[in-house]
Amino acid sequence: MTSLMWFRRDLRLRDHPALRAAAAHGPVLGLFVLDPVLWRGAGPARRAWLAATLRSLDESMGGRLCIRMGDPASLVPSLAREVGADEVHVTNDHSPYGRRRDQAVVDALPEGVRGVATGTPYAVAPGTVKNGSGSPYKVFTPFSRAWRDVGWEEPQQAPRGVEWVEHDSDGRVAAMLDKALDEAPASMPTAGEDAAKRRFEDFLDADVADYDDVRDDPGADRTSRLSAYLKYGVVHPRQLLARTRDHSGSGAATFETELCWRDFYADVLHHHPRSAWHDLRPVKGLTYDDPGDAVDAWKQGTTGFPIVDAGMRQLLHEGWMHNRVRMITASFLTKDLHVWWPVGARHFLDHLVDGDLASNNHGWQWVAGTGTDASPYFRVFNPITQGQKFDPSGDYVRRWVPELRHLEGKHAHAPWDAEGGYDHDYPQRIVDHAAEREVALERYGRGRD
Repeated sequence: MTSLMWFRRDLRLRDHPALRAAAAHGPVLGLFVLDPVLWRGAGPARRAWLAATLRSLDESMGGRLCIRMGDPASLVPSLAREVGADEVHVTNDHSPYGRRRDQAVVDALPEGVRGVATGTPYAVAPGTVKNGSGSPYKVFTPFSRAWRDVGWEEPQQAPRGVEWVEHDSDGRVAAMLDKALDEAPASMPTAGEDAAKRRFEDFLDADVADYDDVRDDPGADRTSRLSAYLKYGVVHPRQLLARTRDHSGSGAATFETELCWRDFYADVLHHHPRSAWHDLRPVKGLTYDDPGDAVDAWKQGTTGFPIVDAGMRQLLHEGWMHNRVRMITASFLTKDLHVWWPVGARHFLDHLVDGDLASNNHGWQWVAGTGTDASPYFRVFNPITQGQKFDPSGDYVRRWVPELRHLEGKHAHAPWDAEGGYDHDYPQRIVDHAAEREVALERYGRGRD
């Protein structure tokens, strides 16, 4: 019998349990639905990355990926009926919207058509890791220990000889994908499974041994750069974990911990769906300022604080930002400008090719002091000392802020102290960090009294 394989955040052929289950059943229609709800909310960078990834998947399927635009609750049942499929296969989606959507699809399937969910986009499925009393973990460290104890399956080979069912794509789709690619960031990764594999091999060869030491240095740029591939499931985390276990040392262990953070935040969202756009741990009485011109300066990278501006300009140019700088720029918005974190989280999701709701929004809450940490409200990143500590050579700032390329070393982080620091029209600081830090601490402290 024919089955329908509905691809979502699993845009690959290797190590794909749902695809293996579909192929074992018989001929397979490979389907991707451009859901207008998700497409509109993705932002140009993520739409471009999705378009490139879909094109790569279609090529690996010999041009037989069917892409349709519309509401999955009506499209998927209709296509199952058209091709005579008696099973619709998916990888589990654990997001709040994904769970509602999938239930609506299952409810609408024709009589005699079965929905089959296999696998997860995560190393360990959200909802699996629990403490001794059967409750979910609220903080990361104990979760990470239990996560390793639970473990994960071995990667699977791609199914051989899949008999793909050919079915026409929506005529509008090709033009939409072309338009999305035309609006791509100036620098975007090469899409596809083979590109992800090459990137990971390069990381293992050159960077994993020192990852613990160099991952926080944005100027060195020696992170894995795999987050964009993980976003749409071009590579599965267990494929990465299967390789890092062969590498001893703190570098590989730290990289595995970063993958654990991804699973942790997905688990938090699974148990607390409202935390997608609301404080997980609200601070009673905490007040924020309305977004204004200062937020526009933050978005454009013209705050007058070099490490902040470098990060925001990298985001606009590449659709990506170094993780350490994500924390610095997030702290600046929430604790120097006193703006509620969803404003920044939305901006990041609009521009990041790896924009992931759970990781992005809970990362923002961690910085804002309303997330999973027990008491991080007193953490206020100093953008000057953070820049000098993690970009000591100033290479990262000079790469993204051309107005400061004439300054050597740490002077790039404090042009106000350098002779000729403003010779090339770099903007003055829009706030006094020391003063705004005191305002932030007073507000957070008052809210916790």
